[in-house]
Amino acid sequence: MRLTLLTTLLLASVAVPAIAQAPGQPNPAATPDRADARLRALFHDSDEASLRRNPVQALFRGDMRYADQLGDFFSDQHVADELAATRHDLAALAAIDRATLTSVDRIAYDVFRQQAELNERGFAPDLLAVTLVRPLDHFYGLHTFYPELASGQGAAPFRTVADYDNNLKRNAQYAAQVEAAIARFREGMKTGVVQPKLVVRNMIAQLDGLLAGGAEQSPFYGPVKTFPDAIGEADRVRLRVAYMRQIGEVLNPVQKRLRDFLQNDYLPAARDSVGLSAMPGGAKLYDYLIESNTTLPLKADAVHKLGLAEVARITREMEAQKAKVGFKGTLGEFFTFLRTGKQFQPASAAQLREGYEAIGRRVDQRVREQFSLIPRTRLEIRPVPAFKEKTDAGGSYQAGTPDGTRPGVFYYNTYDLPTRYMWEMETLYLHEAVPGHHFQISLAQEDEALPAFMRFGGNTAYVEGWALYAETLWPQLGMETDPYQRMGGLNDEMLRAMRLVVDTGIHAKGWGRDKAIDYMLANSPMSRTDATAEVERYIAIPGQALAYKIGQLTISRLKADAQAKLGARFDPRRFHAQVLDTGALPMPVLERKIADWVKAGGK
Repeated sequence: MRLTLLTTLLLASVAVPAIAQAPGQPNPAATPDRADARLRALFHDSDEASLRRNPVQALFRGDMRYADQLGDFFSDQHVADELAATRHDLAALAAIDRATLTSVDRIAYDVFRQQAELNERGFAPDLLAVTLVRPLDHFYGLHTFYPELASGQGAAPFRTVADYDNNLKRNAQYAAQVEAAIARFREGMKTGVVQPKLVVRNMIAQLDGLLAGGAEQSPFYGPVKTFPDAIGEADRVRLRVAYMRQIGEVLNPVQKRLRDFLQNDYLPAARDSVGLSAMPGGAKLYDYLIESNTTLPLKADAVHKLGLAEVARITREMEAQKAKVGFKGTLGEFFTFLRTGKQFQPASAAQLREGYEAIGRRVDQRVREQFSLIPRTRLEIRPVPAFKEKTDAGGSYQAGTPDGTRPGVFYYNTYDLPTRYMWEMETLYLHEAVPGHHFQISLAQEDEALPAFMRFGGNTAYVEGWALYAETLWPQLGMETDPYQRMGGLNDEMLRAMRLVVDTGIHAKGWGRDKAIDYMLANSPMSRTDATAEVERYIAIPGQALAYKIGQLTISRLKADAQAKLGARFDPRRFHAQVLDTGALPMPVLERKIADWVKAGGK
């Protein structure tokens, strides 16, 4: 998901999800004159063209055809090519008669059209003027994503000599893209469209971390610290020399140029304000980001009010858990107890790892009671890499490859270890791993019947909404039986509700950083470390955090409606299959699909 957002950063959009051919239907490709076949051909050709323009997407899929290329993220030509491709796809889609398609392919048609039309709107000159000139931030910046990819611990494989040489070529292109990003920043300095000082300082700190120590401590040196047996000694010697030289002569110098530019030139010009509405053109951009992230035409005021209502509801449930454990103080005092109690703090990083592994075993014992679709892709549990742990989330997920050569990875954060409270572990695992991101993303990728662009695409409202919905399955999966673990679940739900309030507060209502942090601390037991990282994330990537709760509320509402209408015929395994077996649908498309399923009797 980080990759999808990075490669479409300039357009504030995400790729569209996948759709399956209905079981038992004839293959449209067998009759090329059929609308179904032309639709599939469009999906295939659009995806192939996208991979050529954005080759790093292929690398994340395990497709090595463009493995020596990183791609062009920041040039005018790249923007023009993306716009031309979007308009070409929309014209080709309009030439296909939707009414003649199968019911399943009509869903695919609708998904493709909705996302392409939204993407096209992102190319409006006034939106590009406030997006292109802010090419990096501390959350999705190229400097945060690429070093991990090139480190030997990320998605790029290092099994052959060619893999190592391809990485050297990508590294050189990374250096060129950093230079291009600096040029874009300079354009923004001239127009007065700049990042907040807070974001700039965070980027400087990240670059300081990348530059700390000698070349052998650089993440870029990681691949040559160990080699697979298939690589001979002569190649090992050559590659060590090549990597050392490239780090010393190319990579560290360009990262230092970016760091010094941000410190000496850009930071003085950066703005003190943190919200988009305080930036020229920012209010209109925020309206677009709300819709592009939630897939719904929502307005900031309505989202803010919804968040306040959810915060009030969850607060009442927290009060009930406080009573269960017999705590006599106020809810705020209970929050302090949860933040400071030594019994809730892990003694070591190993304790966290072992705890997550044990949770995974317990979930696996129950998950088939709720799911008929189980992914084949393995799941690994790893700590967040040290160079990015300070600004990274408490947990995250990186997708594996469909062929199983790379597992999915649930990352847990060990930075500021006493604040990685053990009462939040069960809900975090449900969200990031099983049955959250690992299930949803892996199932889509593994289904070879899906058009490729839809197997690997997504939209934030569905992807994150599903993961948050997965947390609500704690009773059925035997989790959160302890009131403290249940508080962890409520704390995570509260976080997503507060995001509706805080994100809109920052970007539409003039809230500052400190006000947003104080609001989160007053309404949840989360640590100041986490609250600070969360608020600074919303400042860096406006609108993205709204999608979680909007998506979850939509899925939960659809489930409740299906249960009410189907009664005893409702089977959660069938419902979950309906939600999952057609990829990450925009909310309006998902609503129509589930409504049709209910009308058909929930079969």
